Amino acid sequence: MMNPKLRLATVWLGGCSGCHMSLLDLDEWLIDLAAHVDLVYSPIADTKIFPAGVDLALVEGAIANDEHLELVHTIRKQSRILVSLGDCAVTGNVTALRNPLGAAAPTLQQIYVDHGDPRGIIPAEPGIVPVLLDTVVPVHAVVPVDHFLPGCPPPAPRIRALLEALLEGRTPDAQGPEMLRFG
Repeated sequence: MMNPKLRLATVWLGGCSGCHMSLLDLDEWLIDLAAHVDLVYSPIADTKIFPAGVDLALVEGAIANDEHLELVHTIRKQSRILVSLGDCAVTGNVTALRNPLGAAAPTLQQIYVDHGDPRGIIPAEPGIVPVLLDTVVPVHAVVPVDHFLPGCPPPAPRIRALLEALLEGRTPDAQGPEMLRFG
């Protein structure tokens, strides 16, 4: 009897999408991967609603706004395995550089009203413009994470090693300088 395909989701929160670019750098191995997984949610597939019954979710980016916060709770609830993919998801990294500026409202005031938009308007449209959180946080600060893969972005061979281990039902090797390197 053939094993069913693993239901894979990739998610892009607050970050640059570099981790997804690294995922695409798997090149021809993506064809091999496709034999073992169904991509059920991803910015690559442009799906809008995170599905139930996800086996593996790779989450790139930090939690920076109310939409990220809601989505990451949904992801955790509906995914068997959650991986923080890349330094933003693992530590907050570049996305969290705004944290020392303080709360979101005064920062937006400085950017849009005091020094930016000649109309002096902070963009706000419920349901269209997400509300910034006062502090950007890594994924594990909000929900439990099963595996961490640091790197900015993690190189394709490290992503492949993690995916191969998980597909084989093994715990990914997160030891040694090559697997734990940040940046």
